[in-house]
Amino acid sequence: MIIVYNAAVAPAAGFDKRVLQGGQEIPRGVVWIDLIEPTRDEDRQVEAYLGISIPTREEMSDIEPSELLYTENGARYMTARVVYRVERDPEITGLTFILKDQTLVTVRYAEPKAFQMFNNRIARPEGCAGNAEAVLAGLVETIIDRAADVLQETGANIDALSKMVFEARPQPGSRQAEHQDTLRALGRYGDLISKIRESLVSVERLLLFLSVSYRAARVPMELREEVRTTLRDLQSLEEHATFQSQKIQFLLDATLGLVNLEQNNIIKLFSVMAVIFMPPTLIASIYGMNFKLIPELDWTLGYPMALGLMVMAGLLPYVFFRWKRWL
Repeated sequence: MIIVYNAAVAPAAGFDKRVLQGGQEIPRGVVWIDLIEPTRDEDRQVEAYLGISIPTREEMSDIEPSELLYTENGARYMTARVVYRVERDPEITGLTFILKDQTLVTVRYAEPKAFQMFNNRIARPEGCAGNAEAVLAGLVETIIDRAADVLQETGANIDALSKMVFEARPQPGSRQAEHQDTLRALGRYGDLISKIRESLVSVERLLLFLSVSYRAARVPMELREEVRTTLRDLQSLEEHATFQSQKIQFLLDATLGLVNLEQNNIIKLFSVMAVIFMPPTLIASIYGMNFKLIPELDWTLGYPMALGLMVMAGLLPYVFFRWKRWL
């Protein structure tokens, strides 16, 4: 699908958005061309319009910097990793920006929420300046804002999880299931934050590349300063993501420590029970032997005495353990 944005009436009334239907020509003077899961014919149409080559999905997934950030035939190609489907099953997708003359082309095979947020922004008057560089800067800024929102929400969830781990008093028998839920939640948050960090690192590389190219192209100082400000914000987010990763690791260690303590308590209980029942078992074994001469067998109170010894042998260790506060 091809979506074009024309800034002929911007910024007074926002951008004009049009979805091109099969084979419809791209109008002249568009500022932004958004390719969503493009077919090969749609790629060729944009290539013919701007005289550039559109990278394939496989090329966008490459990890070599030389394949993600480069200049070719007067066009600047920049590919970043963006997290999407945060609420369900977080995934990372490649997103390519192509700057050629006064037109920005974006190539994507997913629907990150940042694009929806940016569309709402440019639909408003004065939402964005009417040039390709401003649209690119706004898109990158929105991607970073979306990452900041995700980190803030995840941080609140981690804080709630921390209170549950250290302050909650679960009922007996429910601790095991609760710890399992906690470990699963920590795993989900850890995976999400690692993906956010990966995305932020790729966007940082994009901004560094863009900053260098802007200096060479003598882009206006205001736009260059905006890129530097965005880069500083991104780096602070990376530090915040690192802090949250460390907090998740701490909670993971604490939860596993609590699991180990409960397992040790269970093992201790079994050990105490074994010690408690060992003396009665010993006494019962002695009187269960088939010796001819066991004087107690002829006593009238021999059987009650044996039962009393068994109870005393089990009760004394229990009282001793309670006195030592081992139980």
